[in-house]
Amino acid sequence: MASFSSIGLGLGGSVDVNGLIKASVDAVKIPITKTNGLNDQASFVSAKISTFGQLKSMVSDLSTAVSKLNSVTGWNAVTTTSSNTDYVNASATGGTVATSFSVEVQSLAKAQTMTSAPLLPVGGFMGVGSLKLELGSPDAIAAGTASAVDIGIGPNDRLSDVAGKINGANVGITATILSDASGERLLLRSKTTGADAAFRLSVTDEDGDDTDASGLSRLVDGATLESGVNAQATVNGIPVSSPTNQFANTVAGVTFNAVKITTAPVEITVAKDDTAVKSNIDAFVKAYNTLNQALNNITKYDKDTKTAGLLQGDSTAIGLQNALRNAIQSVAGGTGPFRSLSDIGVVSAGGLSNLSPTGDLEVNTAKLNKALENPEAVKAMFRGPEGGGGSDGVAEKINAVTSGLLSATGFFASKDKLLQGSLKLNAQEIQRVNDQADRLETSLKARYTALDKQMSQLNALNAYISQQVTTWNKSSG
Repeated sequence: MASFSSIGLGLGGSVDVNGLIKASVDAVKIPITKTNGLNDQASFVSAKISTFGQLKSMVSDLSTAVSKLNSVTGWNAVTTTSSNTDYVNASATGGTVATSFSVEVQSLAKAQTMTSAPLLPVGGFMGVGSLKLELGSPDAIAAGTASAVDIGIGPNDRLSDVAGKINGANVGITATILSDASGERLLLRSKTTGADAAFRLSVTDEDGDDTDASGLSRLVDGATLESGVNAQATVNGIPVSSPTNQFANTVAGVTFNAVKITTAPVEITVAKDDTAVKSNIDAFVKAYNTLNQALNNITKYDKDTKTAGLLQGDSTAIGLQNALRNAIQSVAGGTGPFRSLSDIGVVSAGGLSNLSPTGDLEVNTAKLNKALENPEAVKAMFRGPEGGGGSDGVAEKINAVTSGLLSATGFFASKDKLLQGSLKLNAQEIQRVNDQADRLETSLKARYTALDKQMSQLNALNAYISQQVTTWNKSSG
């Protein structure tokens, strides 16, 4: 609140007018500043918005984790091994049929290269004309149907300029310069390996002779060429080739990479990966426990410290926790040997038959390993039986709950809208009270200013009268 130091002079200088005004304004602002007033309420609502935002993120993590148990790919993980990764390594996509095969590598893929004859003088001008780079398969180049680019060479261009212009054309060819005692050479290399990633360099020389040993012709006269080649291998003795050292889908679902030429067959094995399923189950349990523990903390009352969690007594938070716990205890449809999470070893923490007092889950590894001896039955428990209605599996039921909570019209969206509305109304009420306080302050300042002016005038009149009385007394005496 702004102060004005001149006020109070007319009141004798001993009246704290600023203090009086401040006290009056502060009294009006009590609804804002008091304990549990509007400021505290705003902080409380903001804390709730933040907390529900964190819970939403945890529910999203749970939804992601359970989705992996509800998807086909979550159950189709495979592991791929090589008997010698120094020579051949491999990977396979989920769902690939378990298999094994041997690979022998006879040659690795190479890119085409071209090296010019040594050029002298080093750093000299190359001559005027143009270069033509043709790119494609050898047959396309021979037929004149390959893609081509022309590069102009000026009178001041040196070999470094030529290399720079080729690289700048960005046509899949790299150009470098090699210098030795015999001069400098232009080195060209295709960025792509394989027999069909070929190129041809030709020149149009200003001197009219494109094949002599002067001017631009020097780039092709006497140049050496090494064609690109495909990688060659055998799979179970059957010849296969690839333009790169990667053989993709030569064996369905499997990609193997030739690293070195082999000296003995390398065995590649693809097998079902149960560890991926276990990891997905562990991730699901961890995501659920993280969410459950957060809900426990914010809804509990600590009788020892006599403190309550932020959402202690909040019916919506308790309803959220109950909905999740009910989903966790869902029973799958069908007639399989496993119908619930506890049947496969996902049990209440502490080994209780139902949810533990905290509601946390844990994995009984021995029981889960035993259940995974029948992986299709475990899969059916999570995903529902084949041909089911899409809501028979435990994972499907949990996923339906989390998806509903996270939807645009679900629990979190509605809760956030409600809290944001409350925060907006609170801000409006704070503004109303502040406006009222501002009006009062303005009014009091005006009134005290007017009073002070009147008192100053009265004090001046009083002083004048006193002076006149004194004068009269002296004259009459």
